[in-house]
Amino acid sequence: MTDSPITDPKALRALSHPFRWKLLQVLTEQGPHTATQCSEKLGESVASCSYHLNMLAKYGFVEEVEGAGRQKPWRIVRGRQSISSEGLEGEAALAAEAAAMAYLDQEFERTRERLRRHEHLPEEWRRTVGTQGTVKFLTAEEAVEYHAEVQALLEKYDDRRLDESLRPEGARAVRYFLAVTVAPE
Repeated sequence: MTDSPITDPKALRALSHPFRWKLLQVLTEQGPHTATQCSEKLGESVASCSYHLNMLAKYGFVEEVEGAGRQKPWRIVRGRQSISSEGLEGEAALAAEAAAMAYLDQEFERTRERLRRHEHLPEEWRRTVGTQGTVKFLTAEEAVEYHAEVQALLEKYDDRRLDESLRPEGARAVRYFLAVTVAPE
């Protein structure tokens, strides 16, 4: 279920703004929200939220949903944003790097904030939260195979991300973040 990497420099630049990752997070984890609701959750002005949501919509990351009233909620269109500078050159490669760095900054900020709140979670959730690091000594081929196995595991329950009706009672957004790096020779 892996989405193909985003290669359009303009779409990548749209993702290089850190606040847009926060909006994507809210819509992914909490479902459709209006600009006003996003403003309340993120402490940013309604005008700013509306502007950034419109920029995300321009490049197909979110869309407005039909709803009651004048304000329409926004929802996620793409379940996953895949960013890689591989095969890109010039402006596109720079835009991919900027988008990836904005994503990482947001991801680390989110992780730090959630780890700070660890002791306030109910006991059954506290046991699932934490960080872990490991080093494996692998060949390039083994690393590709290992990555595919982990990716398959991470894709389990993906259908629940965009379809709330598939979520069992008591389900909460649980974030898994995986970073794979290779030591220099």
